[in-house]
Amino acid sequence: MAIKGSLREASLPDVLQLLAMGQKTGCLSVTDRSNFGYIYFERGRITYASIVNRRDRLGDTLVKARVISKETLDAAVELQGASHRRKRLGEILVERGALPQETLHRYIRLQIEEAVYFLFTWAQGSFNFEADVRPEDASLLVSINPESLLLEGARRVDEWSQIEKKIPSFDLIFAVDRARLAASGVPVTPEQERLLALLDGRRDVNALVDASGVGEFEVGKALFVLLSGGFVHKVGKSRPPEELARSSRVDEHQNLGVAFYRAGMFEEATREFRRAAELSANDPRARFYLALIAMREGRWTDAMGVLREAASQPGARPAVHHNLAIVYERLGQHDEARGALSEAMRRGGQDDPRVRTSIGILALKSGDVPEADRMLVSARTMWGDRAPPAVWFHYAALAAALSGDTARAQALVTEGLEAYPRTPALCNTQAVLHERAGNFAAAARSAEQGIQDDATVPQLHKNLGDVLYHLSRYEEAQEAYLQAVTLNPALGDDVYLKLGNIRFKWQHRDQALAYWERALALNPRNETVRASLDLLQVLPT
Repeated sequence: MAIKGSLREASLPDVLQLLAMGQKTGCLSVTDRSNFGYIYFERGRITYASIVNRRDRLGDTLVKARVISKETLDAAVELQGASHRRKRLGEILVERGALPQETLHRYIRLQIEEAVYFLFTWAQGSFNFEADVRPEDASLLVSINPESLLLEGARRVDEWSQIEKKIPSFDLIFAVDRARLAASGVPVTPEQERLLALLDGRRDVNALVDASGVGEFEVGKALFVLLSGGFVHKVGKSRPPEELARSSRVDEHQNLGVAFYRAGMFEEATREFRRAAELSANDPRARFYLALIAMREGRWTDAMGVLREAASQPGARPAVHHNLAIVYERLGQHDEARGALSEAMRRGGQDDPRVRTSIGILALKSGDVPEADRMLVSARTMWGDRAPPAVWFHYAALAAALSGDTARAQALVTEGLEAYPRTPALCNTQAVLHERAGNFAAAARSAEQGIQDDATVPQLHKNLGDVLYHLSRYEEAQEAYLQAVTLNPALGDDVYLKLGNIRFKWQHRDQALAYWERALALNPRNETVRASLDLLQVLPT
């Protein structure tokens, strides 16, 4: 279950302590006005943290700290782009002998700690914790006890409240009164010395952070001391060219929009992408994500309109056509979906396992089980060592089961639930497989687990009802069936048939008649229902 709240009511250190004590695993998203950050946890320990639109790229940090040279970084970036796209930059640097693994890990840890410290300074906004969400890249993970950061974080929060009085924004520009500094004879720290060399009356605070190689807090603290001593004074604010400012704002809105989208905060993501679209009317990325949000919210017709327009552009990416195919499939337009998938393949999506998965799903829904199984198996090989998404496991298991390979289907569901333990669709598939194997107790447990994770899935309640019905636990079965048809009144004639059977067993003839008539309305060809209705007519009242 998600943990949500306001930073005014619960401070971030309090939230971190709660997650640490509860040994939680998942992602904590934090927002403060237009800022967004996130912290990942594994069994109560921090494994990763980052802040959107914050300049903390690892390669730049290593160069500014003089761990590697700019030439070494450029060579590694070039190698990554040419032949090692799947490798992280840090991994390439270690392989080339540019720095030891221990040094790389130390700077990754430092970046993560600095991100958490910076989040501590956010006093308003909100937080949202989603359980069992993990970072996409496991190579950058550390293991930090949150409590070890609380004391330093509290100290920085106290100091930052004072620093902000003299440095209220990062667009301020400062210059040095070198004559006064020299006359004072006051010793300066290494951080202040590095900053003094950069204070040229042209760089704003953001530029100072970039050029110094230290974080916002260290730059702010050094500036605060120099300002308090009268050795530095404000000379103005940075004013970038209007076009550069507009481009920068577009990027910021897009980056925030992507972060909100990944955190499931669709209202906030929509706001940011609309702002980006207002600043750049022809920007395809904002429109693409607005379509993805419409898909997530089930607004398929809205998504189709946006994606059709995007797909009509000459340089439309395979992902646009792929998502358009998904929309068509959800709207029941299977021929159009096949056409969109063919176009995605033609534009370079033939090596994309997601496109092949969609082709397999469409084939399965069209009744072509061998083709579905073939495409889903080929998609699996393209993911390599990475776990496919939960939707792949769901449909791959269905294709295996419909092919008659029940053992493979069960193995796929088990593997899928190990990778995605809170996935109702996989729990539902597992329940069906257990039921068909005659393992009704396991089937009930799987359905109940799925309902616990998401009680809004009608098919889970229906399948639980089927298991309980088979076990002659009719009262519990009726409760499950009623919940299923409450969520989806048109779920299927089989549900109403069994509800009628239960009522008939209890000698509630009128209610049995009503349920069977509803079943026949949904499926006029159901001969079992017709026989039940005929029987009811001849039996004495």
